[in-house]
Amino acid sequence: MTPEAYLEANADRFVDELRAFVRIPSISTDPAYADAIDDAARFVADRMENAGLENVAILPTEGHPLVYADWLHAGDAPTVLVYGHYDVQPADPLEDWASPPFEPEVRDGRLYARGVSDDKGPMVIPLNVAEAFLRTNGGLPVNLKFVIEGEEEMGSAHLAAGVREHRDRLKADVVLSADGAQWRPDLVTVNVANRGIVSLNLSLTTAAKDLHSGRYGGTVANAAHALARLVASFHDETGRVAIAGFYDDVRPPTNAERAAMAAIPFDEAAYLAAVGAASPIGEPGYTTLERQWLRPTLDVNGLGSGYQGPGVKTVIPHRAQAKISCRLVPDQMPERIRALLVRHCERHALGSARIAFADDGIGMPPARVREDHPALAVVEDVLEEVRGARPLRVRMGGSIPICGIFRDALGIETVFLSFSTADEDFHAPNEFFRLASMRTGHIVWARSFERLGRQTAADYAPFRHAG
Repeated sequence: MTPEAYLEANADRFVDELRAFVRIPSISTDPAYADAIDDAARFVADRMENAGLENVAILPTEGHPLVYADWLHAGDAPTVLVYGHYDVQPADPLEDWASPPFEPEVRDGRLYARGVSDDKGPMVIPLNVAEAFLRTNGGLPVNLKFVIEGEEEMGSAHLAAGVREHRDRLKADVVLSADGAQWRPDLVTVNVANRGIVSLNLSLTTAAKDLHSGRYGGTVANAAHALARLVASFHDETGRVAIAGFYDDVRPPTNAERAAMAAIPFDEAAYLAAVGAASPIGEPGYTTLERQWLRPTLDVNGLGSGYQGPGVKTVIPHRAQAKISCRLVPDQMPERIRALLVRHCERHALGSARIAFADDGIGMPPARVREDHPALAVVEDVLEEVRGARPLRVRMGGSIPICGIFRDALGIETVFLSFSTADEDFHAPNEFFRLASMRTGHIVWARSFERLGRQTAADYAPFRHAG
């Protein structure tokens, strides 16, 4: 029996195992689910052992543990490090689910449950494929390692430290990520880049306490007014970011990049209608896709000040807060952009206002895999073979910490090979995973392992960074 035949013969079992996996409410951000996190880590470790992988270990971190396994008997073939995560988002609001979020239910070829698309369904695919090779061929075409984390949904806070601590164990030639999602279900795509991010919390104070608007209105600065004025200064009237130096390090898009992006099928009207927006906004001179993938942004993610309850309270608020984040593009670095934001706020705040900043710990540079990377070529060729169309190279407007972490700690690139799609309502009620995607994913991962096994570790030496 071939590995692909084994995968098809065991397809129903693999779905049953996935159902058992998603029943575990492994919500990483809520301490109340600490036991479920441990259960999920043990589930993954048991699944690795049952697949026939070796050196299975649950590796403690300062937060939730990493789960590791390997099979390293493929000689000079490349060493592939597979990444995924076993933690999930909270399921709230529960009342908006058509079925309980941790009681998986199949409807119309879709498995509904929290975490099934992000990332438990895509994550088990390469595990299933590893089992298929080991059970049918007695070995794998590549040297294979897995590192599965439990904190992706809370910013991978301890992944970098864990990777550095276990750097020798995790040494590899390339990362294949089972997380990351495909752009659209109607297109064959491969993600080749993502934006970076930096964020901070701002607190602005104008007095020692809230004040009566009759006694102090018009004589003492209002923190809500002062913050609104400051936030309004972040952009000019065209929508361009007005922070001095913000664009200094931005790498301009090439004509080829813009032409390739223009060739991607994209319905702007449908994009806007899906979120109830009337018209696009943003930096002039760029299309909506270019703004989303190629250009940096500055957004206010939250504002708070004063009385916001029912009825009337005629108060002058003495404090106001804002949460701010920027999406970054090459060659912007989080530390520099944060410093520019702080300087701008200090220079443009109302004279009597006092400003304090708190870093919430989110900061990562943008990432992009080289266009001629040998693993990217393999993935593209296999996707074309299996799905019948050459994949379009697309980018993520969001930020994924693993690219920078693996590049900095291990010196290797990350190629995304996820089989969830962006429409599957991850992070929202009624998250689902297309069961057909599991079958397709099995074939693509199996053939990718076979093609990668025809390469050698030496083929990856030119693509290694000083990690």
